[in-house]
Amino acid sequence: MGFLVNPIAGMGGAVGLKGTDGLVEEALARGAVAVAPRRAEAALAGLVGLDVLFLTAAGDMGEASLRRYGLRCRVVHRPSGTSTAEDTREVCRCFIEEGVDLIVFSGGDGTARDVAGVVGSRVPIIGIPAGVKMHSGVFAVSPQAAGELIRGYLEGNLQTRETEILDVDEEKYRAGTLDTKIYGVAAVPYQPVLVQERKQIYAASSEEDFKEEIAAFASEFMQDGSAYILGAGTTTAKIAELLGVEKTLLGVDLVKDGRVICRDASESDLLREIEAVGRTKIVVSPIGAQGFILGRGSQQISPQVLRKAGPENLIIVATPHKLKETPRLMVETGDPELDEIISGRRQVICGYRIAQRKEVVATSKVGTDGESP
Repeated sequence: MGFLVNPIAGMGGAVGLKGTDGLVEEALARGAVAVAPRRAEAALAGLVGLDVLFLTAAGDMGEASLRRYGLRCRVVHRPSGTSTAEDTREVCRCFIEEGVDLIVFSGGDGTARDVAGVVGSRVPIIGIPAGVKMHSGVFAVSPQAAGELIRGYLEGNLQTRETEILDVDEEKYRAGTLDTKIYGVAAVPYQPVLVQERKQIYAASSEEDFKEEIAAFASEFMQDGSAYILGAGTTTAKIAELLGVEKTLLGVDLVKDGRVICRDASESDLLREIEAVGRTKIVVSPIGAQGFILGRGSQQISPQVLRKAGPENLIIVATPHKLKETPRLMVETGDPELDEIISGRRQVICGYRIAQRKEVVATSKVGTDGESP
């Protein structure tokens, strides 16, 4: 099995950079910490004892994580310095030459694009979700689910399906424009619930009507004197529009009493402001088709932020069509205990004073039978 880690993937999320490509130094200056190795190891924890040889890259591109769990490995590539996208592509070429049965990587859409650009559909791939942007359908819903997929496929229990590799233009993304393109197709071992669907965007006229209804209701309950963290997305942007404030479409903002207290906030910004303003609530909307309410895109709303605001102050909003097309909502903050607190039947505001009950699943608890416990 080929195994690689993009060590810088995901570092820009919590510090509000919406990606890390070309901004590693800026991310580090803002206090970013490595995400991908830790998440890779959460997947590897479920593979101890599996009779497989891992081919990998040296150091923090995979070798260090494998050796930490005592897994049998052989290094096939050594980066000359700080790892780059070309190192990812080169190690994938080595995997192909060695005839691996499966390639697993820890990263985001950019890493998926680099891997698939070399591999195509010749060898199945599995993504351990560790980036800021994860719109492609190659990612497991959590590191633990990735471990289940790896084991299931290598033991011959899973078939593959083809899925699209998506990525966004990071410059436009940071400027507030979501420009998503399809860059290729990959084969992925598939088990319902364990593999995320690729992101979908709903643009029907009725969607806009329901967003306006949700916004009208939000503009009423947001007059309770609390501060409100508004997550990314067009539904929360509609709320801000009705309030008469400027929203960062793809970022996170803090609003109180009809004005923006902190725009395009990082995790540290939110923690500081919650301390200053007191009672704070969080408004999020699920990603279309994928169903993630937390753990994808808005890493600024971290476990620390959620605990400080209080999980009971989490408000979910979504249009009826989005809910219909999303079998279950998912949460994967990186804190399994917190995910368990948030999971279960929760109210989702879907119109003016209208709500539906929807199951929220902690992805770290998803089992191989495709069902939550």
